[in-house]
Amino acid sequence: MMTDFNWLYKKWGFSNQKSLDDRIQELEKVVFELQEKYSGALQDIKRLEEENIETTNVLYELGNSIDAVDTRIDILTAEKWVNKNV
Repeated sequence: MMTDFNWLYKKWGFSNQKSLDDRIQELEKVVFELQEKYSGALQDIKRLEEENIETTNVLYELGNSIDAVDTRIDILTAEKWVNKNV
């Protein structure tokens, strides 16, 4: 089993060798910074998704209400024409 994680650097003669622990610490730091940076964005996205659902529901309600009024107008108009022709 290979225990030297810098074998590739040694093989090709690179001088900038960092230990695996140093690389893990750098990655953890970057992940933490990204979490801090985007946690507010994730909350905003969740809030916007909830608002989108609410808006969609209101639009469906308005559409149904308009359809109901349109149907009622059709009925009243039809009654007027039926009564006029009788």
